[in-house]
Amino acid sequence: MATTTSPYCIQLSGVTESTRPPKSTTTRKKSSNEVAFKEKKDGFVDYDRGHHQVSTKISGLRKEDIPAHYRLRVAGNRFQKDWTVSEVVDSVLSLTLRDDIEGLLNRWIGRFARKNFPFLIRELTQRGSIEHCNLVFSWMKNQKNYCARTDIYNMMIRLHARHNRTDQARGLFFEMQKCRCKPDAETYNALINAHGRAGQWRWAMNIMDDMLRAAIPPSRSTYNNLINACGSSGNWKEALNVCKKMTDNGVGPDLVTHNIMLTAFKSGTQYSKALSYFELIKGTHIRPDTTTHNIIIHCLVKLKQYDKAVDIFNSMKEKKSECHPDVVTFTSMIHLYSVCGHIENCEAAFNMMLAEGLKPNIVSYNALLGAYAARGMENEALQVFNEIKQNGFRPDVVSYTSLLNAYGRSRKPQKAREIFKMIKRNNLKPNIVSYNALIDAYGSNGLLEDAIEILREMEQDKIHPNVVSICTLLAACGRCGQKVKIDTVLSAAEMRGIKLNTVAYNSAIGSYINVGEYDKAIDLYNSMRKKKIKSDSVTYTVLISGCCKMSKFGEALSFMEEMMHLKLPMSKEVYSSIICAYSKQGQIIEAESTFNLMKSLGCSPDVVTYTAMLDAYNAAEKWEKLYALFEEMEENDVKLDTIACAALMRAFNKGGQPGRVLSLAQSMREKDIPLSDTIFFEMVSACGLLHDWKTAVDMIKYMEPSLPVISSGCLNLFLNSLGKSGKIEIMLKLFFKMLASGAEVNFNTYSILLKNLLSSGNWRKYLEVLQWMEDAGIHPSNEMYRDISFSQKNCGVENAAVIKERLESLKRNAGDQSSASQPCESHVCS
Repeated sequence: MATTTSPYCIQLSGVTESTRPPKSTTTRKKSSNEVAFKEKKDGFVDYDRGHHQVSTKISGLRKEDIPAHYRLRVAGNRFQKDWTVSEVVDSVLSLTLRDDIEGLLNRWIGRFARKNFPFLIRELTQRGSIEHCNLVFSWMKNQKNYCARTDIYNMMIRLHARHNRTDQARGLFFEMQKCRCKPDAETYNALINAHGRAGQWRWAMNIMDDMLRAAIPPSRSTYNNLINACGSSGNWKEALNVCKKMTDNGVGPDLVTHNIMLTAFKSGTQYSKALSYFELIKGTHIRPDTTTHNIIIHCLVKLKQYDKAVDIFNSMKEKKSECHPDVVTFTSMIHLYSVCGHIENCEAAFNMMLAEGLKPNIVSYNALLGAYAARGMENEALQVFNEIKQNGFRPDVVSYTSLLNAYGRSRKPQKAREIFKMIKRNNLKPNIVSYNALIDAYGSNGLLEDAIEILREMEQDKIHPNVVSICTLLAACGRCGQKVKIDTVLSAAEMRGIKLNTVAYNSAIGSYINVGEYDKAIDLYNSMRKKKIKSDSVTYTVLISGCCKMSKFGEALSFMEEMMHLKLPMSKEVYSSIICAYSKQGQIIEAESTFNLMKSLGCSPDVVTYTAMLDAYNAAEKWEKLYALFEEMEENDVKLDTIACAALMRAFNKGGQPGRVLSLAQSMREKDIPLSDTIFFEMVSACGLLHDWKTAVDMIKYMEPSLPVISSGCLNLFLNSLGKSGKIEIMLKLFFKMLASGAEVNFNTYSILLKNLLSSGNWRKYLEVLQWMEDAGIHPSNEMYRDISFSQKNCGVENAAVIKERLESLKRNAGDQSSASQPCESHVCS
């Protein structure tokens, strides 16, 4: 036993009876034999380092316990050692398979007492070293005093079962019968367990039949092993039949049986049946344990019943609870919060696990790492990845794949590629999930060629692409606008025999719609129906929203009717698209009916849905209903966005309430809602209707940062409003800001300036603007020259002469540059 120099280390020792003494055919009752096979527990606690160790020692029969003629053989031989059974086990396990293990065993005096053999095998099998056990068992069978025993074979069969060596376990079963060892219930249990671990549930059923033919009554453990064999293979129906047969034969199920049955439902994706079975368990006298609740939490997460899962978790945390959360429970909760998008709760659950004194395993770390990766939080994901290594764990393929995914989602495909190379450098083999994550990393960042190259690399590594690979590539094609590549990817899937499922079809249909290929999207949808691939809500959501984007509102409504006929749940996006379709077709009553139906079904409208309804009322000029809808949005605390505010402003201006436009604009600035081109247009219109030129002047400072992206129509309207109000200097100031910012200045812009300058009688500035037009390569129209020519007749003799002189100079310059200016003028006018 290891020793420590710490003054705060306590040594513990005790003796307990062996829990499972081997069978003996003798009835001798020597006191030495009774003491020899008692288990002695030794341990120590190191309070400084927080370590503790407990070990069980068995002495076995020693030199003084063996027959006299054997004692004479070993007497005086210094190579013969009087070791205990536990010392022999430690010595054997300290050797490698290349060392002389038989030579070591031949030096052990206790080999002459065959009662030591079952305890030797038991100690070795509990340590789990199967190769050492096989060598020791082979040596044991060659001893003259060895006698084949059923319990020894049972232990060896169980050991092979734990290592998934089904054929070897079955070979031992036949060997023991040749040695005239009659198999008992424990033998059949171990053999059924071995086949169950290998997923060979039919073999397990046949072994059960052999057991019955041998007139050996099955025990509860037998049935549990058989149920587990069926359930672990996904055959939950067979598992349920065995469970019923178990009850019919008078062997009542226990908690282990129920947990195995729940696991069978979970493995067979029968989550609703698992919940129903759980309700039956609660009606019995058997109380569920932590394992039971862990399975139920998993099933609730799969069924998206997150609130119920959280309730069970909270009930397990209560002080009076009989089953407290373990590492698996906290890991399930981390996964739950990750699916819900509550990353803060993922961190809280992980920290709570640490606070409870539980040590996270690699699965727990991977769950937290995956939560960060799903949101592209590469820094946090890298920190968790480093913690895995710091805490003594070796990152597995899941760890590397999650980190790779984090870099891909944070738009760092090169970093993702580096992590992919690290997988191979650390002697791990990338799986298909790793390759799909790398394809998504390139595809989601527009690097379609690199993504397709990864597909070829995957095939070179003898990993066949699956439907997820195709879905990822199709989504990338849609984002990149590569309609030719979509056809190529679909052809590649067909050549490789990859059958598209509903998700793949949805990706392909969405990609075609994104690139404007409506007809191909419909053809693919029809092909999907011919092949009897079931359409889901996502399919119709993609089609309906795509039709609305392409102004095919009639087709959108027909898809909605199909969706309702199939009784598929409609999302908020579908409701918004349908309301928009009705609005564009002038069917305001149908739009209202759809909106009210949505609310009656408990689907709370979001800002997009409200905006669609606002547009519907706008088109129908139902101002009072629109105002009422706006008040409803405020009551429901719906956060406005730029598009919704633009729809409201448009309605306020049309409905004769321009003052509310400016109030809403002030509210947008307070809430930091971005001001778009449409917003500025409506604000300018409102200022013109109210003749509020002070507010219009103040708008310039808000518009200045956005001048390059504001449309020329909005800016021209603003210039015209300032000119009409007599704010000529402010109008020119705004014009200069437009020139400085690089905003679009066209023929209409100069026409507005000239018109307002002429109205104000500022003929000098009028001539300057004409010169600016010439300098900008925009040729003034003949009407502009006529207007200033008419003006010189009314401005006095002296001024008329000056105007005439400058006008002739402008015309001469225009004639010289007519070949260059004429194309510019026609371009601007067009």
